[in-house]
Amino acid sequence: MPELPEVETVRRGLTELVAGSRIKTVEVLYPKMVNLPAVDFEKALQNKEIVKIDRRGKYLFIRINGGLTIVSHLRMEGKYDVEPEGTPFNKHTHIVFHLTDGRQLRYNDTRKFGRMNLVQTGQEMMVAGLKTIGPEPTEKDLTLAYMTKVFGKSRKIIKPFLLDQSKIAGLGNIYADEVLWLSKINPKQPVNTLSLQELKRLRKNIIDEIQRAIAGHGTTVHSYSTAYGEAGNFQNHLNVYGHQGEPCPRCGTPIEKIKLAQRGTHFCPTCQVLHGDHHE
Repeated sequence: MPELPEVETVRRGLTELVAGSRIKTVEVLYPKMVNLPAVDFEKALQNKEIVKIDRRGKYLFIRINGGLTIVSHLRMEGKYDVEPEGTPFNKHTHIVFHLTDGRQLRYNDTRKFGRMNLVQTGQEMMVAGLKTIGPEPTEKDLTLAYMTKVFGKSRKIIKPFLLDQSKIAGLGNIYADEVLWLSKINPKQPVNTLSLQELKRLRKNIIDEIQRAIAGHGTTVHSYSTAYGEAGNFQNHLNVYGHQGEPCPRCGTPIEKIKLAQRGTHFCPTCQVLHGDHHE
């Protein structure tokens, strides 16, 4: 699933490719993907301009003139690309924005899990998933005070806690494994047993890792690609995710893979030791 760095990379690509473009017509080829009857979705966007593209967590906000926003969630396999008008659709093309400059902005999705909600601008945070979304993993938004408060009152274990978008926005399976390894925290560690030093380290590593991944244009594991159709390259910088059985880059112990909350979880049993309840 595209996580925050991948979605931010798509946002930047779409900004360069289609911001300022005018939509001539829209074709919804898979009506279940949109929140309105397909004909209403198509009609509302006809002759409108794509003003800019924003992001919150893993959601794209495609701003349309006239006070409309398309809230787009890529889910597992969604991706955008831009093609010249007349290029044949592939079987996974589900929504096509025909632009007045002779290009098409296409939304492709092999799994058909992605969703587009057309809403009045200002109402986007009412879309399911956004109502409860946590802070962005940035220096400004993800404060130590916030982390101390929400982590301190949870008895959950840390790995699924980090995947909960209502706690911190944008982290998914790959980056949760990476930041826990960087912070030397066991994925089974109960959240409320983390020391202040561990929280400080975790916060710094979350913020830094997400920025590094954005700089690397995201991670391609299955089929993610940028709006330019290029794979990300941050997978070349992962320390534990996908490296089970290989030596830990820090201590040489083989990386282990277990299942936590139905998700494959990679960690080093030597560097990331489960510890008893303590607070500093």
